[in-house]
Amino acid sequence: MSAVLDNRNSLLPGRFETLMGLYAENYHRLARLFAPQELAAGHYVSSVDDGLDVHLQVQEHHPYTIELELTYGFVDAHTGHRAPSAQLRMYTDAHVAEALHCHPGRHLWQVLGPFSPVHSVFQHRLRMNRFLTRWLEYLAEQGHSIGTLEPQPESCERGPE
Repeated sequence: MSAVLDNRNSLLPGRFETLMGLYAENYHRLARLFAPQELAAGHYVSSVDDGLDVHLQVQEHHPYTIELELTYGFVDAHTGHRAPSAQLRMYTDAHVAEALHCHPGRHLWQVLGPFSPVHSVFQHRLRMNRFLTRWLEYLAEQGHSIGTLEPQPESCERGPE
């Protein structure tokens, strides 16, 4: 029995630490970039000279979490949704943020299947959160910030369905 436990533990520590590090890095990047913890629930748009408007939907504030969606203002011809799109959860007490999914309208189980192996789920979470880290870094380099965010009327909150 100890051989099974030893094998399981040998797979996770380095990668788990990497994932938790990405979560922390994403929290701090997101907090510096758009400060969603200071925004009321609603739809915001950031426009800079690159011509790609960024949409931030602060969906809900809970005592220790914030639910948000980050996307660009152009529509994917195949899905009819804004793309790329990331559904995010910020944990304000733990100072971590995770990308829950990066596919418009699709949850993790829809991408990987209902009974995916743990390794597949873990690898997918790593990919999504690495993507989020790079995307937040890119947005900051382009000049997007809390200063470029403009609140939008409620009628514009949802993208094309």
